[in-house]
Amino acid sequence: MSLSPLTRVAAATPDGIARKIRGLSDRTIAWIFVAPTIFLLLAVNIFPLIWTIRLSFTNFRVNRPNNAVEWVGLENYRRILSDPTVWQTMQATAHFLIWTITLQVLIGFALAFLINKKFRGNDMWTTIIVFPMMLSPAVVGNFWTFLYQPQIGLFNYVVEFLTGADPASFSMIGDVNLAPWAIIIADTWMWTPFVMLICLAGLRSIPDSIYEAAECDRASAWRQFWTITLPMALPFLMLAVLFRGIENFKMFDLVVQLTGGGPGNTTTLTSIDLKREAFEKWRTGYSSAYAVMLFVTVFGLASIYVKALNKVKER
Repeated sequence: MSLSPLTRVAAATPDGIARKIRGLSDRTIAWIFVAPTIFLLLAVNIFPLIWTIRLSFTNFRVNRPNNAVEWVGLENYRRILSDPTVWQTMQATAHFLIWTITLQVLIGFALAFLINKKFRGNDMWTTIIVFPMMLSPAVVGNFWTFLYQPQIGLFNYVVEFLTGADPASFSMIGDVNLAPWAIIIADTWMWTPFVMLICLAGLRSIPDSIYEAAECDRASAWRQFWTITLPMALPFLMLAVLFRGIENFKMFDLVVQLTGGGPGNTTTLTSIDLKREAFEKWRTGYSSAYAVMLFVTVFGLASIYVKALNKVKER
């Protein structure tokens, strides 16, 4: 009878090593298996972070590696906080964040509420709505760049149909006032399905027995929505806000494809400004401090938000 591979390995193991292995505790064996993964995570995530923090206190330039690297302390952080361009990009990022999250949550929750109602073609419409989320941001950027073209783009003709405005009289990605809204519309179109799916999971987690009890108490549909549906789906709504807030704070590729940060610096978000400092101006120490400040900002706001989310879940 042929032996199994494990049996053959056990039989080939020297007695000294076998006794040592048999003497190990379950906790030690678990650490032996987990250690390679932990080491890989430290090498990929923690080491670059520590190295970036170290560079943020220097004047290092990656395109001038032979120049003497000087320790400048908090000078990079002081320059960032006193730079009006940084505050302008922060303002543009805040405008983008607030409007995209607001629109995505409102539209996503409304779509989830409608999809949650059983009707004919429910699955087909869900698939159609989710389709934009399956595309890459580069494809979405090129797609909406074509739609926004004043002469041949479909978007301007839809605006003409609704308002009567001349399609050639405005350019969504070339106008200072309209360009921020161009990226807000494109991002909302792409990521509203993601919010819808999270909200749909929250709505379907509400037991039907609660609604049946409310109907027995003769509660109206409007009262059921405000006292049952919205409070019980609120943690999922907040979770969607958290995910989209973090992702949109890092938004880069879609904006680059649509406007490139223009016209002027109107749509220059912090991620685009950071990229320019690091890989166009080659101010590595300065950009490292910039990246650290953005990380601390996102991490701090996310930590406060998660605490609020946990309190809502405990109610």
